[in-house]
Parts: sequence; C-alpha cells; structure tokens
Amino acid sequence: MIPRTNFDSEHEIFRASVRQFFQAEVAPRVMRWREQGVVDRDIFTRAGEQGYLLMWAPEEYGGVGIDDMRYEQILQEENYLHGDPGLCLTLHSRVVAPYIGKRGSEAQKQRWLPPAIRGEKILAVAMSEPSAGSDLAGMKTRAEDRGDHWVLSGSKTYISNGLLADLVIVAARTSGPSKHSMGLFVVEAAMEGFRRGRKLHKLGLDAQDTAEMFFDEVKVPKENALGDPTEGFRYLAEALAVERLQIAIGSIAHAQVAFDLTLEYVKERKAFGRPVGTFQDPRFRLARMRAELDALQCYIDHCVMLSNAGRLTAEVASGAKMLATELEGRVIDDCLQLHGGAGYMEEYRICRMFRDARVTRIFGGANEIMAEIIGRGLGLDERKLMKPQPV
Repeated sequence: MIPRTNFDSEHEIFRASVRQFFQAEVAPRVMRWREQGVVDRDIFTRAGEQGYLLMWAPEEYGGVGIDDMRYEQILQEENYLHGDPGLCLTLHSRVVAPYIGKRGSEAQKQRWLPPAIRGEKILAVAMSEPSAGSDLAGMKTRAEDRGDHWVLSGSKTYISNGLLADLVIVAARTSGPSKHSMGLFVVEAAMEGFRRGRKLHKLGLDAQDTAEMFFDEVKVPKENALGDPTEGFRYLAEALAVERLQIAIGSIAHAQVAFDLTLEYVKERKAFGRPVGTFQDPRFRLARMRAELDALQCYIDHCVMLSNAGRLTAEVASGAKMLATELEGRVIDDCLQLHGGAGYMEEYRICRMFRDARVTRIFGGANEIMAEIIGRGLGLDERKLMKPQPV
C-alpha cells in the first residue's frame, strides 16, 4: 500500500479518536440497524457531543471552525471500516448543512446550525422526484409566492435520512426570469401538509432510512427560503462537486475495506491443501486491485486538497466520483468471487458490501451523467459544436 502524505500528526490523533468512537458506539449496533432499516437517532447526538458534526461551522454557532475536508475524509474512512455506510453523518454535515451555512441569513444560521451541530436536528435534502429522478430541469414540485409565505406542492423520492430528518431542504420551481428558476426551502417536520411516505426497501444500504416525501400545499414562511428563491438551480449545481467528492471518498474507503477483508480470507482459506491466495489467479487479481486502489487514492486525496483550496471543479469531482464508484464495484465483485460460496452468504460482510456498493454508480448523479460533464468540459458540447456557421 502506497504511503499517504496528505495527513499530518493532528489528523492521525483525530483518526485514533474517531476510530475509538466508531468501535465503541457504532460497530455493536450495525446489525440491529440493518435489521430495523434505520440507525438510532441518538447516534447523531453522540457524534455531536464529540464535535464530529458540521466541523466547518464557526465557533459562534457551536462548531469547531475547522474547514478542512481531511477531517471529514477520516470520519468516512473509519465509518466504512468500523461502522456502516447507512450512517449518513457526512450527508448531514457536508452535503446538506452547507446550504444553510453558505446561503442562509444570519437569523437562519443562528436558528438551525446549533441544533444541527449538536445532532438534535437531523438534516436531509429533497431533490429527486418520481418522474424525473435527479433531472433538475424536469422538476415538478412548485413553490408559489403568496405574499407573506410560500405554498409548496409536490413530491420527492429516494430521500436519505428521510425518516429521521427534522429539517428538509426542498428544491422547488418558482416563477422567475429563467426556465430553471427554483428555490430552496427549509421544511420543518411539524409543518402542516408535509408527509413522509414509505420507507423504501432497497437492494443494499439496509441501515439507511430512504423515504418518499409529499408536500400538500405546505405553508412555508418567507424566513424559511434560503438565499434568492430563483437561484436554487445554481446553488445546487455549485454544491454538487463537494457531494460527488464525498461519494468518491466513501467508495474508495469501501473498496479498501473489501480488499483488506479478502486478503486475510485468502491467506487463511485453503483449497487443494494450500492457501487460496497462493494460486496465481487470486494473487494476480489482488495485485491489480492493490495498484488500482493506490493510484485512485492518490487522485482522491489530491481532490480533497483542491477542495480545501476552493479549486475543485465540477469536471474533476465528476471524474473522482465516476472512477471511484466503478473501481469500488469491480473490487468488491472480485473480492466476493475470491470468497467463493461464502461470499454469497449474508453472514459474511463481503456479501452485504456487494449489495451496498451498487447504488454509488447511480446516486449523486449517475456515472453516465459524470461522463457527460467531463465531456462537455473538453469542449464536446453538441449545442456549441452544432451551432450554424455564418454564411
């Protein structure tokens, strides 16, 4: 394994603390969470007590004021190693909360950031819709301006933290100067007309509470709109690079755990009187995995540093997400194969990991969309290349 150079001594001290937290507070509960289909709510407050939520938030709101993605990266890596990918602390902290931190008024930040930092208010974001998936241009949920409030109507699906969330940032179309005019509205759990639908049963991520949401003329106060209510499309687009980097961080961590489990397994498991790992095919497969994991980990670590410097582009983040999730799928598939029949048994962790990994090539933008973003960044945009030429 190639040595990683982007962490210093403070990060390693932090990692030791985080590892202890996940081993003590999360690992013993994972199987029960997977059976019940949702994590225990108190894990958010326990993480908040340790200062692990919204670490970027300034001290005046109760945060620790450390806007360094490497700390979030460590949290993810230790969660994949000792916890479960269904525990969405990163979604809460690094995907949803920044909409409030960057777009919220001072009053909104004072109201919502402190309880989110303490884990008392769990956050979710609602973009995907039943008929449009993650196609924001096809969104049908609307918010109508009624003078002193907004009226929100529509439905959303595939919402992570959907059952536990106290605050949901909902993307909705608004009347504005552009066909893409939309706003971001903070819907609170007790608002009249807001209803959660089914807990969706998924192929994997058994511990993650993924749900439908319905908004039946929900009266949303004007003070619950984030930023300009016609600029939501831009706000979402600007945040997607960090979200896709988070997916890449998780995917490479997941693949690394699968590799480590399998390396130990093939050393111990015997066939024809010798360890499975001594046969050429397993050795060659694992050798290639090791090289690919090292190469992509270097890429993702560099992306983390670019994010810290404010230089992470949509194209680079899309590349990280695409490559990491595809490698995750290949590595875990190979690792399951090397477990033989045991790999198909639910009692073996690699079986559960195989199911959990499949969605990462879909959520956060399907990998085909990632390729489109990268291709357009290369200047391969049909709208530009097919423009009529002057006579």
